[in-house]
Amino acid sequence: MSEEKNAIRRKILDIRNSLSAIEILKKSNRVIENLSSVDDFSGAEVIMTYISFGTEVNTHGLIRSLIGKKTVIVPVVTDKERGEMILSELMDWKELSSGAYGILEPREVRERDAGEVDVFIVPGIAFDKKGNRIGYGGGYYDRLLNKVKGKKVGIAYDFQILDSIPAEGHDAGVDMIVTDRNIIRAE
Repeated sequence: MSEEKNAIRRKILDIRNSLSAIEILKKSNRVIENLSSVDDFSGAEVIMTYISFGTEVNTHGLIRSLIGKKTVIVPVVTDKERGEMILSELMDWKELSSGAYGILEPREVRERDAGEVDVFIVPGIAFDKKGNRIGYGGGYYDRLLNKVKGKKVGIAYDFQILDSIPAEGHDAGVDMIVTDRNIIRAE
Protein backbone atom coordinates (compact mmCIF):
# COMPACT_ATOMS: atom_id res chain seq x y z
CA MET A 1 0.00 0.00 0.00
CA SER A 2 2.87 2.35 0.79
CA GLU A 3 4.23 1.98 -2.76
CA GLU A 4 0.79 2.82 -4.15
CA LYS A 5 0.65 5.94 -1.96
CA ASN A 6 4.13 6.96 -3.10
CA ALA A 7 3.11 6.59 -6.75
CA ILE A 8 0.09 8.83 -6.12
CA ARG A 9 2.31 11.36 -4.32
CA ARG A 10 4.74 11.49 -7.24
CA LYS A 11 1.99 11.85 -9.86
CA ILE A 12 0.05 14.60 -8.05
CA LEU A 13 3.19 16.50 -6.98
CA ASP A 14 4.42 16.46 -10.60
CA ILE A 15 1.16 18.10 -11.68
CA ARG A 16 1.12 20.52 -8.75
CA ASN A 17 4.75 21.51 -9.25
CA SER A 18 4.03 22.34 -12.90
CA LEU A 19 1.60 25.12 -11.90
CA SER A 20 2.75 28.67 -12.54
CA ALA A 21 2.73 31.25 -9.74
CA ILE A 22 -0.28 32.92 -11.39
CA GLU A 23 -2.19 29.61 -11.60
CA ILE A 24 -1.44 28.91 -7.92
CA LEU A 25 -2.70 32.36 -6.94
CA LYS A 26 -5.90 32.13 -9.02
CA LYS A 27 -6.74 28.58 -7.93
CA SER A 28 -5.88 29.33 -4.29
CA ASN A 29 -8.13 32.40 -4.31
CA ARG A 30 -11.01 30.27 -5.64
CA VAL A 31 -10.40 27.66 -2.93
CA ILE A 32 -10.50 30.36 -0.22
CA GLU A 33 -13.67 31.90 -1.75
CA ASN A 34 -15.34 28.47 -1.66
CA LEU A 35 -14.12 27.87 1.89
CA SER A 36 -15.55 31.23 2.99
CA SER A 37 -18.99 30.14 1.77
CA VAL A 38 -19.02 27.12 4.12
CA ASP A 39 -21.14 27.81 7.23
CA ASP A 40 -18.88 25.69 9.47
CA PHE A 41 -15.99 27.95 8.50
CA SER A 42 -17.71 31.34 8.59
CA GLY A 43 -19.32 30.54 11.96
CA ALA A 44 -16.12 29.22 13.56
CA GLU A 45 -14.38 31.17 16.31
CA VAL A 46 -11.15 29.14 16.48
CA ILE A 47 -9.57 28.14 13.17
CA MET A 48 -6.42 26.08 12.74
CA THR A 49 -4.78 26.35 9.36
CA TYR A 50 -1.50 25.20 7.95
CA ILE A 51 0.89 27.85 6.65
CA SER A 52 1.39 27.02 2.99
CA PHE A 53 4.70 26.64 1.22
CA GLY A 54 5.73 25.82 -2.32
CA THR A 55 2.86 24.88 -4.60
CA GLU A 56 0.32 24.09 -1.86
CA VAL A 57 -2.99 25.97 -1.83
CA ASN A 58 -1.80 29.35 -0.59
CA THR A 59 -3.13 30.16 2.89
CA HIS A 60 -1.14 33.36 3.54
CA GLY A 61 -3.94 35.75 2.51
CA LEU A 62 -6.48 33.69 4.45
CA ILE A 63 -4.39 33.85 7.61
CA ARG A 64 -3.82 37.60 7.28
CA SER A 65 -7.56 38.15 6.81
CA LEU A 66 -8.46 36.06 9.88
CA ILE A 67 -5.98 37.59 12.35
CA GLY A 68 -7.88 39.97 14.61
CA LYS A 69 -11.28 38.54 13.60
CA LYS A 70 -10.92 34.92 14.70
CA THR A 71 -8.54 32.99 16.90
CA VAL A 72 -5.94 31.69 14.45
CA ILE A 73 -4.00 28.56 15.35
CA VAL A 74 -1.07 27.22 13.33
CA PRO A 75 1.04 24.06 13.60
CA VAL A 76 4.61 24.08 14.89
CA VAL A 77 6.91 21.08 14.32
CA THR A 78 8.45 20.06 17.65
CA ASP A 79 10.09 16.76 16.77
CA LYS A 80 11.09 15.87 13.21
CA GLU A 81 12.33 12.42 14.27
CA ARG A 82 8.93 11.40 15.66
CA GLY A 83 6.82 13.54 13.34
CA GLU A 84 5.21 15.61 16.09
CA MET A 85 3.60 19.03 16.02
CA ILE A 86 1.91 21.24 18.56
CA LEU A 87 -0.57 24.03 17.92
CA SER A 88 0.20 27.68 18.60
CA GLU A 89 -1.98 30.78 18.50
CA LEU A 90 -0.84 33.34 15.93
CA MET A 91 -1.53 36.99 16.77
CA ASP A 92 0.39 38.74 13.98
CA TRP A 93 1.83 37.67 10.63
CA LYS A 94 5.09 39.40 11.61
CA GLU A 95 5.63 36.77 14.33
CA LEU A 96 6.51 34.17 11.70
CA SER A 97 9.96 33.00 10.68
CA SER A 98 11.32 29.99 8.84
CA GLY A 99 10.99 26.80 10.88
CA ALA A 100 11.21 23.07 10.27
CA TYR A 101 11.35 22.14 6.57
CA GLY A 102 11.55 25.87 5.74
CA ILE A 103 7.87 26.34 6.63
CA LEU A 104 6.89 29.53 8.44
CA GLU A 105 6.23 29.08 12.17
CA PRO A 106 5.65 31.52 15.05
CA ARG A 107 8.85 32.52 16.84
CA GLU A 108 6.92 32.67 20.11
CA VAL A 109 4.79 29.61 20.83
CA ARG A 110 1.43 30.12 22.56
CA GLU A 111 0.40 26.50 22.85
CA ARG A 112 -3.26 25.64 22.29
CA ASP A 113 -5.14 22.38 22.55
CA ALA A 114 -6.51 20.64 19.44
CA GLY A 115 -9.83 20.20 21.26
CA GLU A 116 -10.38 23.98 21.17
CA VAL A 117 -10.37 24.15 17.37
CA ASP A 118 -13.73 24.61 15.60
CA VAL A 119 -12.37 24.16 12.06
CA PHE A 120 -9.11 22.42 11.27
CA ILE A 121 -7.78 23.23 7.76
CA VAL A 122 -5.23 20.72 6.53
CA PRO A 123 -3.11 20.27 3.43
CA GLY A 124 -2.83 17.08 1.49
CA ILE A 125 -1.34 15.75 -1.69
CA ALA A 126 -4.47 13.78 -2.59
CA PHE A 127 -7.97 13.23 -1.22
CA ASP A 128 -10.90 11.06 -2.22
CA LYS A 129 -14.63 11.68 -1.83
CA LYS A 130 -14.75 9.52 1.30
CA GLY A 131 -12.43 12.00 3.01
CA ASN A 132 -9.33 9.83 2.87
CA ARG A 133 -6.13 11.84 2.63
CA ILE A 134 -2.56 11.28 1.49
CA GLY A 135 -0.04 13.71 2.95
CA TYR A 136 3.70 13.92 2.59
CA GLY A 137 4.20 10.65 4.47
CA GLY A 138 5.46 11.86 7.85
CA GLY A 139 2.21 11.25 9.73
CA TYR A 140 2.23 14.73 11.31
CA TYR A 141 -1.38 15.54 10.46
CA ASP A 142 -2.61 11.98 11.07
CA ARG A 143 -1.48 12.24 14.68
CA LEU A 144 -2.94 15.73 15.08
CA LEU A 145 -6.26 15.00 13.34
CA ASN A 146 -6.93 12.09 15.68
CA LYS A 147 -7.10 14.62 18.57
CA VAL A 148 -9.51 17.01 16.84
CA LYS A 149 -13.19 17.32 17.74
CA GLY A 150 -13.96 20.16 15.31
CA LYS A 151 -14.66 20.01 11.59
CA LYS A 152 -11.69 18.69 9.59
CA VAL A 153 -11.40 20.39 6.20
CA GLY A 154 -8.88 19.52 3.52
CA ILE A 155 -8.16 22.21 0.95
CA ALA A 156 -6.75 21.29 -2.44
CA TYR A 157 -6.81 21.94 -6.16
CA ASP A 158 -9.50 20.04 -8.01
CA PHE A 159 -6.98 17.71 -9.72
CA GLN A 160 -5.93 16.45 -6.27
CA ILE A 161 -9.31 14.72 -5.79
CA LEU A 162 -9.18 11.07 -6.85
CA ASP A 163 -11.92 8.44 -7.03
CA SER A 164 -10.26 6.34 -4.38
CA ILE A 165 -7.02 6.36 -2.44
CA PRO A 166 -5.55 3.66 -0.21
CA ALA A 167 -6.10 4.20 3.51
CA GLU A 168 -4.52 2.41 6.45
CA GLY A 169 -5.76 2.22 10.03
CA HIS A 170 -3.51 5.04 11.26
CA ASP A 171 -4.55 7.42 8.44
CA ALA A 172 -6.82 10.24 9.59
CA GLY A 173 -9.37 11.55 7.13
CA VAL A 174 -11.30 14.79 6.74
CA ASP A 175 -15.00 15.66 6.95
CA MET A 176 -14.93 17.91 3.91
CA ILE A 177 -12.68 18.89 1.02
CA VAL A 178 -12.81 22.35 -0.53
CA THR A 179 -11.25 22.84 -3.96
CA ASP A 180 -11.15 25.59 -6.55
CA ARG A 181 -14.23 24.02 -8.17
CA ASN A 182 -16.12 22.05 -5.51
CA ILE A 183 -17.10 21.63 -1.90
CA ILE A 184 -17.16 17.91 -1.14
CA ARG A 185 -18.67 16.54 2.05
CA ALA A 186 -17.08 13.18 2.83
CA GLU A 187 -19.36 10.23 2.08
